[in-house]
Amino acid sequence: MLFRFSLYGFLKNQRYYDPFLYLVFLEKGLSYFEIGILIGFREVCTNLFEIPSGALADLYGRRRAMIFSFCAYIVSYVIFAQSASLFPLFAAMFFFGLGDAFRSGTHKAMIFDWLRVQGRSDEKTKVYGFTRSWSQMGSAISSLIAGGLVFYRGNFTDIFYFTIIPYALNIINFLGYPSQLDGDKQHEFSLKAVSRMLGSALKQSVQFAPLRRLVFEGMGFEGMYKSSKDFLQPILKQTALALPLFLALDASKRSAVLVAVIYFILHFLSSFASRNSHRISDWRGGDEGAARFMWWIDLALFALLIPALWFNWYPAIILLFVGLAMLQNFWRPGLISRFNAQSTPEMSATILSIEAQSKSLATIVLAPLLGWMVDSVGNFSPVGVVGTCIAVAILLAYQGELEERPVSAPA
Repeated sequence: MLFRFSLYGFLKNQRYYDPFLYLVFLEKGLSYFEIGILIGFREVCTNLFEIPSGALADLYGRRRAMIFSFCAYIVSYVIFAQSASLFPLFAAMFFFGLGDAFRSGTHKAMIFDWLRVQGRSDEKTKVYGFTRSWSQMGSAISSLIAGGLVFYRGNFTDIFYFTIIPYALNIINFLGYPSQLDGDKQHEFSLKAVSRMLGSALKQSVQFAPLRRLVFEGMGFEGMYKSSKDFLQPILKQTALALPLFLALDASKRSAVLVAVIYFILHFLSSFASRNSHRISDWRGGDEGAARFMWWIDLALFALLIPALWFNWYPAIILLFVGLAMLQNFWRPGLISRFNAQSTPEMSATILSIEAQSKSLATIVLAPLLGWMVDSVGNFSPVGVVGTCIAVAILLAYQGELEERPVSAPA
């Protein structure tokens, strides 16, 4: 199963459009604020379906939820490829958000259930980090393929069509998952059962202090990273145009070369970070100590971004964004392990969907805000300012210890 779990991540991250998404939007004439609105709308859609999708997956079958998710992704890619203006892109974002909602917490719950059945629950951070490393390796290879597609095809449209192929292969992969990973599903739909599962999970996340704390930490760290990471794309384009290299190529091809190389390096290093995230937990005495340590690194990186972005120090900017990507991949397995430690097996997908929803809520606010600030200021320095403020706020708010596992979580 580790092979199938890793294959899932590898195929999922064959998103050939991903290193060029902001450049696609800019090419269509969108402002950074409009891009932020689109990203925020996608997160609203994800948010609306996030927790219900987790409850439905827990109750009626996680494999079915994953197959539905990838069908929604494929529909979104077709619309992205066909859209030439702002408004059709909202439909593409709707289906993408729907796919994210039915995927996010569901597959992690399947991994953790398999570990529980195998008697390896104490390896959550290590195994999830290993499978996530293959996701990042998929992204690294995807970046090179994407750069080649843009270079040789000369447009961004085709990359959406090519992305459909690995997503269809992943649906076939899901069909080989054992039925026991579906959980204790019910065979008849019951709105009452979904509402009961949803209400119980929400009650835990609000009333149980350790889980509530994790929600806010996830919102700060993951929401800020998700809202800011793609600003690297226009920065790389500016860098490519400023470098005295490949002068015989047009702007799009020069950008394609640099974006492909940098994103390959970024995802390759992120794969290394994810696979070795458990080592930081071991070094810092557990996931909690590792999380506090990484918040300080997060603060330092965003603080350094402020002058780098203001003065357009392109090499420093690229290094800092790569550093943030690595940090996020050190951070993510530990965060998921911490969430799982605060949930029960029958509710794991629902609790992990709450984690994903909290990240979406933060992105709904931060993506348009950052876009508006960048448009207003005329450079990307607000990314560093907002990231620094969030890190300071979290470090000041949460200085105490967090229990590794609740003695008795509220019902």
